[in-house]
Amino acid sequence: MPDPLLSVRDFSVVYDVDPPVEAVKNVTLELQRGEILGLAGESGCGKTTLAYGIQRLLKAPAVITGGSVVFHDSDGTDVDVNALGPEQMRRFRWDKVSMVFQGAMNALNPVATIGSQLEDVFEVHRPGMNRRDRRDAVAELLDIVKVGAQRARSFPHELSGGMRQRVMIAMALALRPQLMVMDEPTTALDVLVQREILRQISQLRREFGFSVVFITHDLPL
Repeated sequence: MPDPLLSVRDFSVVYDVDPPVEAVKNVTLELQRGEILGLAGESGCGKTTLAYGIQRLLKAPAVITGGSVVFHDSDGTDVDVNALGPEQMRRFRWDKVSMVFQGAMNALNPVATIGSQLEDVFEVHRPGMNRRDRRDAVAELLDIVKVGAQRARSFPHELSGGMRQRVMIAMALALRPQLMVMDEPTTALDVLVQREILRQISQLRREFGFSVVFITHDLPL
């Protein structure tokens, strides 16, 4: 039987410029629990706008002009994402839904260690965790994505592009979300590294049971 995790109905986004641009128009999709949903299209067709829109990450001049986004939580409740207040939305993001942003591997803070940046996630979203527990969780995450716990003390420039992307996947996985949105997660990586990253995403999905919205302009991917 179908077990939906995310239901998007007639979702539309307009960029309020002169003249207005309809970036996303009446999009409907349903993502099943544990499923990988590929969202493919040419550059500029609205894929990222849709991904940002369903997580309420859009900024002006983008305006959501219609549609609904419902998250079917594992506890049995249905969450109307468009109706969440700012604090509710802050708790929802990263905890229920996380995102690997386009170009994310270049978004790491160059003057902070990998470990400290991963610890920040727990410090903000799990304030009850003590420092030792945070460090243990970081070490576990780095081992899970096959970067290695010893890399917690490394700075981003000391890692390859593929390893930095794995760190970003670890960050998105940190709070064990039910949905991970990946926006062009293998861009700028060579073909062999792309294959390794994709294989690992599939493996992690099987292990932890999250769903994936995978955005790409590359049909073979």
